[in-house]
Amino acid sequence: MAKTNPFTFIQQVRTETSKVTWPTRRETIVTTVMVFIMVALAALFFLAADQLMSMAITWVLGF
Repeated sequence: MAKTNPFTFIQQVRTETSKVTWPTRRETIVTTVMVFIMVALAALFFLAADQLMSMAITWVLGF
């Protein structure tokens, strides 16, 4: 693979960066809020699953 000089590389990077469709501020905020909500729901789910398994194991080992 042929090496490109740094100037050409920077030009290529700028060209590719101009093709990117950047999200709006509103899209970024909505997506961030949704991520935090999903993280909270996942944490609650795993907390409940862990507690149920802990109680089940304690009950089984109690015999």
